[in-house]
Amino acid sequence: MRFLFVVQGEGRGHLTQALAMERLLTQAGHEVVEMLVGKSNSRQLPGFFNRNVRAAVSRFDSPNFLPSATTGRANLTKSITYNMTCLTAYWHSIRFIREKIEHSGADAVINFYELLVGMTYALHRIRIPQICIGHQYLFLHHDFKTPFQQHVDMQLLRLFTRMTAWGAARKLALSFHTLPADREEKIVVVPPLLRREVLSQKAVPGDYVHGYMLNPGFVEQVKAWHARHPEVSLRFFWDKSNAPAVKRVDDTLTLYQIDDVEFLKQMRGCGAYATTAGFESICEAMYWGKPILMVPAHIEQECNAWDAARNGAGIISDDFNLDRLLDFARDYRPDKAFQAWVQSAGEIILSEIEAVVHESMPDEALVSAAC
Repeated sequence: MRFLFVVQGEGRGHLTQALAMERLLTQAGHEVVEMLVGKSNSRQLPGFFNRNVRAAVSRFDSPNFLPSATTGRANLTKSITYNMTCLTAYWHSIRFIREKIEHSGADAVINFYELLVGMTYALHRIRIPQICIGHQYLFLHHDFKTPFQQHVDMQLLRLFTRMTAWGAARKLALSFHTLPADREEKIVVVPPLLRREVLSQKAVPGDYVHGYMLNPGFVEQVKAWHARHPEVSLRFFWDKSNAPAVKRVDDTLTLYQIDDVEFLKQMRGCGAYATTAGFESICEAMYWGKPILMVPAHIEQECNAWDAARNGAGIISDDFNLDRLLDFARDYRPDKAFQAWVQSAGEIILSEIEAVVHESMPDEALVSAAC
């Protein structure tokens, strides 16, 4: 089978999922013909993606959220204003995606939460089936309820998520835990899709706090806490442009540019992890049994943090108050059931994807494929 990937370029989660999916499909004898990855002025493809991707990569302009410089949280007004100025570029991207799909020879499109794919399927009659994958599709599941259900931000998130999946034959909802399928929404709940580098290594104990801060507003919070607690070793990752690969602030605070190999190395050996509650890194920390402090930057991450906290993975905070993390870490116990759930991901996800392709094929094509 042949697949075309379209990947939202925001953050690192969708990119790491795309790499893991590419490996899963190629090991099963399938082919990823190309990856289309969203871009904007604020996004650069990280080195770990460029080093590990096998398929050809093409870029297109796509919407993104802009953070507040002071709080680090997503600024909705600023984001909407910026994206409204880019509508012409997004229209060209929809045409670009449609042409890529139609000329790819793919048996299915796998959409990693890119809005413009849903728009493409809504505006054009495309017969190639679309499979959506992402933890956000759990928010559309009838049995998944959060304290934020009636919040305006949550309603907008659910609308946005539904728009990304217009025309989808199946939605694969990555989740910390199992839930029955939601047939009405075409949702199948599946385990997190983690990379081989995580699955193939065991965690080791450590005495430092590891962290990930995508938004610049959080850096000052960490530095302020460090000034009060210089005895605690901190190793945090950020994405400040033009910063050195490793910036040693002092003996106990080091800031790293985003680098996949180094990031996983530091997580594997840390004593605790502080993050803005992106789904992917929460799963990596849970798999390695690391206690987590989650500082959500927007409603999607608030849902991630709430779901992870109720599964015992960590605690939620409004800021990077690492005192709370260190207190929580003293009594934390890893979840062995989560590790087993993750290890079943490959078989479950591959089965669902192959089923969608088989369902879309005429009978004569199925006979030919079987031969």
